[in-house]
Amino acid sequence: MDSGAFPVTRRHAELGTLHLAYDEAGAGPVVLLAHGWPEIAHSWRNQMSALAAAGYRVVAPDMRGYGESDAPAAVEDYTILHLVGDLVGLLDHLGAAEAAIVGHDWGAVVAWHAALLRPDRFRAVAAMSVVHTLRPHHAPLATLERLGHRSFYWQYFQPPDIAEAELDRDVARSLRRVYHAASGDVPPDWHWRAVVPEGGGLLDTTIEPRSPPAWLAPADFARYVAAFEQSGFRGGLNWYRNIDRNWALMAPFGDARIRQPALFIAGARDPTLKIGGRRDRLAAMDEAVPGLRGKILIPGAGHWVQQEAAAQVNSELLAFLRGL
Repeated sequence: MDSGAFPVTRRHAELGTLHLAYDEAGAGPVVLLAHGWPEIAHSWRNQMSALAAAGYRVVAPDMRGYGESDAPAAVEDYTILHLVGDLVGLLDHLGAAEAAIVGHDWGAVVAWHAALLRPDRFRAVAAMSVVHTLRPHHAPLATLERLGHRSFYWQYFQPPDIAEAELDRDVARSLRRVYHAASGDVPPDWHWRAVVPEGGGLLDTTIEPRSPPAWLAPADFARYVAAFEQSGFRGGLNWYRNIDRNWALMAPFGDARIRQPALFIAGARDPTLKIGGRRDRLAAMDEAVPGLRGKILIPGAGHWVQQEAAAQVNSELLAFLRGL
């Protein structure tokens, strides 16, 4: 890992019965970085040194089910309460009373909920790619079925073993195609809809990249491949298998707002923004996150925004953190 003058150290925490591995750099106020699917702590490699150099203690865990962290066997051990609880436990392990939290993809979901559930521990939140809205009236998966959808990738991920068998078969191919399909590198007239064809799999919805991405060096890609060859995809897929369970668990917080300082960053070409209508979802954040200080859309970048547009993401993050 290129860490410059601020070496990144791999550390380990025992959080009750869960072992959590994490990267750490720098000293100062704590900034906690939460990755998404299918990633590991290494997805924040471009942010670690930049934030450490600016005077922050930067901590990026392999989240529950990923990398060198534990992957419990039970699906119900991956609810949003478990995921937020892991980060609260990590703060306790670090001896930190509070932190600013930054999340990407599923890590953004965790970051938003950490800020919502524990405002005493998470003083600010920056989320990438996935917006936060008030809790919907109906469970997400049930809503998809009611609207006649049967093969959206969330639904494809629900049965045990099917997605694992497809993605574990050739980890390098799986990651290469998923990373490409959601990136800003796809052709201008192509958009990843992730609707699985009958009898097919997730990778049938992707296209093979013509060349390796400029934002992902071969050594970094190899690190991802090695991590998922070791852990498999099951842990991360179990996050998706709790989507409706999370909706039920969050019922007491249905109209709660996130009032801490908040920032949203996404690549303008991120297909995630088009789920449910980009404009409506971006606008809905104003009601759900009254502390929102900005919505940054980075031209040309796709879903993996902190890797695809590292310099601009670092600049926006630092400006936000310094303004707290």
